[in-house]
Amino acid sequence: MGTIRKALNKNYIKGSFFVTGRFLEDRKSANLLKNMYKEGHEVGPHSDQHLLYATWEKRDSLLVTKEVFNKDLTENISKLHALGIQNIDKFVAPYEWYNKTITEWAKDVNLVLYNFTPGLRTAADYTFPAMGNKYMSSEAILEQLYKHESQFGLNGFIIIIHIGSDPDRTDKFFNQLEKLIKGLKDKNYKFVPLNEI
Repeated sequence: MGTIRKALNKNYIKGSFFVTGRFLEDRKSANLLKNMYKEGHEVGPHSDQHLLYATWEKRDSLLVTKEVFNKDLTENISKLHALGIQNIDKFVAPYEWYNKTITEWAKDVNLVLYNFTPGLRTAADYTFPAMGNKYMSSEAILEQLYKHESQFGLNGFIIIIHIGSDPDRTDKFFNQLEKLIKGLKDKNYKFVPLNEI
């Protein structure tokens, strides 16, 4: 996270970080996140135990009850509150996979559900070489992003980059953040907080 923090602060950009309760169990990571919140970066929940809410094959088929959803999310938010993180009103679903019911349940607890903008593959930065053709290198992710940008533009896009990934992925995409910021700034893009999109 130090690399991410440095790149954002150097470029005067406020990021939004959505983390699991599991992530917060690591004291060093939790303290770094707490400091980033104090610097003005937004921090919110990503589910406590990173639950899969719906099947991959049939998105409308739920794998959790509302009670399980609420309990897991409440535990995640409680851990954030324990770090002094307040005013939580946004949420990113685990696996970035959800359906209309999950959106409604999040709304019932005063959270707006966000996700990356379709068309970009930056969320594939969780992959690692042993995954075969699912794996995308950081170079391939950047190439896809710039190709998409040249065809459609990126105005209003939400770009997700994982702050953690499998240890078998040695090519961490967050190490390309500085390069990505510079490349998009050179194309006259401005980075804004989620509520300004």
